[in-house]
Amino acid sequence: MPRPATPLLDKVSSPDDLKVLSVAELEQLAAEVRAEMIDAVSATGGHLGAGLGVVELTVALHAVFDTPRDRLIWDVGHQAYPHKILTGRRADIRTLRQGGGLSGFTRRAESAYDPFGAGHSSTSVSAGLGMAVARDLKGGDNQVIAVIGDGAMSAGMAYEAMNNAGAMDSRLVVILNDNDMSIAPPTGAMSAYLARLVSGPTYLTLREAMKQLAFNLPRGLRQKAQRAEEYARGFLTGGTLFEELGFYYVGPIDGHNLAHLLPVLRNVRNAKDGPVLLHVVTKKGKGYPPAEAAADKYHGVNRFDVVTGAQVKPKANAPTYTQVFGETLVDEGRRDDRIVGITAAMPAGTGLDLFAKAFPDRMFDVGIAEQHAVTFAAGMATEGMKPFCAIYSTFLQRAYDQVVHDVALQNLPVRLPIDRAGFVGADGATHAGAFDTAFLACLPNMVVMAPGDEAELRNMVATAVAYDDGPIAFRYPRGEGVGVDLPARGQPLEIGRGRIVAEGGKVAILSFGTRLAEALKAAEELAAFGLPATVADARFAKPLDRDLIRQLAAHHELLIAVEEGSTGGFGSQVAQALIDDGRFDRGFRFRALTLPDAFVDHDKPERMYAAAGLDAHGIVQAALAALGRNRIELAGVVGK
Repeated sequence: MPRPATPLLDKVSSPDDLKVLSVAELEQLAAEVRAEMIDAVSATGGHLGAGLGVVELTVALHAVFDTPRDRLIWDVGHQAYPHKILTGRRADIRTLRQGGGLSGFTRRAESAYDPFGAGHSSTSVSAGLGMAVARDLKGGDNQVIAVIGDGAMSAGMAYEAMNNAGAMDSRLVVILNDNDMSIAPPTGAMSAYLARLVSGPTYLTLREAMKQLAFNLPRGLRQKAQRAEEYARGFLTGGTLFEELGFYYVGPIDGHNLAHLLPVLRNVRNAKDGPVLLHVVTKKGKGYPPAEAAADKYHGVNRFDVVTGAQVKPKANAPTYTQVFGETLVDEGRRDDRIVGITAAMPAGTGLDLFAKAFPDRMFDVGIAEQHAVTFAAGMATEGMKPFCAIYSTFLQRAYDQVVHDVALQNLPVRLPIDRAGFVGADGATHAGAFDTAFLACLPNMVVMAPGDEAELRNMVATAVAYDDGPIAFRYPRGEGVGVDLPARGQPLEIGRGRIVAEGGKVAILSFGTRLAEALKAAEELAAFGLPATVADARFAKPLDRDLIRQLAAHHELLIAVEEGSTGGFGSQVAQALIDDGRFDRGFRFRALTLPDAFVDHDKPERMYAAAGLDAHGIVQAALAALGRNRIELAGVVGK
């Protein structure tokens, strides 16, 4: 996109520089920020549409409020790229989501302008209320502003926070960024005028006088007077729901019109009384025609050509695990009409968009409501349906009590396909699937599987369809498979039974999940050092194949368990089995290779796994260290 003449963005080093600009200059600055963001994301990939939709809102917020003293919280963080550009991070904006570069979300360690880290949705109002109450307890007078999208408002947590905030007197500003369903569309100049009127000091003073008058009326009349004021304003401007939650509602207003936004934000800033909700209507993808025309508004994009909008699609060597899951479930769904799909606002991300196209009446997107999704699935299971509740590993954390109480405790046959297991690359620590094996395998009645490759994933979908004895989960990573031939139809596996993939001696590598390919490479390297290795695919973390573990322990000097999950997961289950069998009493050697006990920053997945010691090189190093060998010594032996 062409940049406006006389660039202002070059003169902006912090939000303080915005406060001396005119409305016309702020409009020019917004255009420059939009162009800068498009150019940067075209080189890095990332979340584009949401940020394009809040450029003017971001400029207005930083022009009106005193950040970072005033706390500005962006829900989820997808829309925070313009915020980063204006808060001293423009020079690094082309490192977004790259190793060692800026996070794709807000992050406290990255900037004082990021008062709360994000990545998961619907947390901003709760965090903002906590900050506001802490401010009050300390006697402060700064503002707290939470910006939350209408999609994030589908989560119950947002309403829990608003209900709590409405019952308190703490000063909190919530900005509802309505960029999708448009709860109440703005109506041009009249809407802007009403917003300025009801947020201004004259109206607020009159309202306070009416409150005092009503307070002195008899109780029945007092309540009627209060209701009359609320509903009169609600009739003009909407917002009755938010009024019922205890918020003073202002809006809706056009979120791309700075002449409308700025005076309303100043009025909201200067008001002194309780929580306020400002309803702003924006357009996702605003200002970039390819994004505006796209169905997803370029929510998440690969690198792309700025002129045409054409995205750079990496050449696929194999289908993705997500694709294999989606296609397999469609195939199974044709044979069994009891299969239903459930997702929490991620149909495409989980592959269930394919199921939705094939069986629209059997597909349910419940919005950003993982807790509800799991218990909804449990209810379906009680009636004989076969629910596949597909949720990313990192988001399943939000529904853990429901998995425990509503599914496992009642032993209901809910199927849990868990996408994004292990590292996820550019999305970083907030989206990494690290903990699900640990928190699921400890539950009674739960079956936990992980495929070694995409063919095994197809078998595990079939296994989940056939299994009616209780809950069953299977985890798989983001990205491509290894390129194995796929069976025409998946075959149900024997529950709790692994397999030997390669025979050897001395060292046994027991893989759980898609580190299997790296385990096989490690075995080849160990064989070259004169240390033949057996490689086994565990398939199940629960129930464990204890016979397989005994066999490996009995015929090898060393057993290495490998997984793309945290400590406390598969390796811990294997260690417990070895303890129960008394193996360590006889000096047996065992090592568990897991993800690090740390939140790992974004990078390319292969680099992340290498740094974690979970590639072939890392497995070999762990084997040699456990056996007291080293590469130099072994290289000399091999050379002779």
